[in-house]
Amino acid sequence: MVSSSSLQATHAGPARRALRTAILAGLALFVSYTALKALGSPWAVDDFPEALAIKAELMPVIFPLHMISGGLALVLVPLALLARRWPRWHKLAGRIAAADVAVAGLTAFPVALIAPVTWGSALGFSAQGAVWLGLLALGIANIRRRRPAAHRAAMLLMAATTSGAVFFRVYLALYAMIGGFRHYELFYAFDAWIAWSLPLLAMAIWLKRSGASPFDPR
Repeated sequence: MVSSSSLQATHAGPARRALRTAILAGLALFVSYTALKALGSPWAVDDFPEALAIKAELMPVIFPLHMISGGLALVLVPLALLARRWPRWHKLAGRIAAADVAVAGLTAFPVALIAPVTWGSALGFSAQGAVWLGLLALGIANIRRRRPAAHRAAMLLMAATTSGAVFFRVYLALYAMIGGFRHYELFYAFDAWIAWSLPLLAMAIWLKRSGASPFDPR
């Protein structure tokens, strides 16, 4: 005779998988939407807030290059991670993603520091770029030294830092809906730090609990 707990467990399995699939699909759609918005933004300068329009005018090459490479990173980094089971494709996707992240990370500094919205936000975006490039360098060094576990950990941390581009827009939109434009610049600066540091911290905690580290010498 089958117990009620066994029946519940049987039905819970497919339900959990369906919920997980729905959540992942929703996240993938939102990330894709954010990436498309970033890719299209260099040609929508007229719709920019004044602070960003000034940056676009002062940096006619660097600004669109940063926006395009940053938008591509939201797609290329997850694709490289998902291609892990197929070494040949993983290597190709990883090299393309690494080149793109290098461009996005290097251009982040002038975009953040020239005509900043606030100096707090400029420092936050600059710190994100520095962490991004540092984790990329660490991941490349690990794979060259044949440390796949440490390489994977570094790349997961880099992906978490990359997700800051999505969270930044989410938090900003939520603040605009809830708080309006009161103390907007203050929140903008705060958002420039928490958008990437919180997912980075969450990923670091998860890796530590699973025993993985980007500094693992094995």
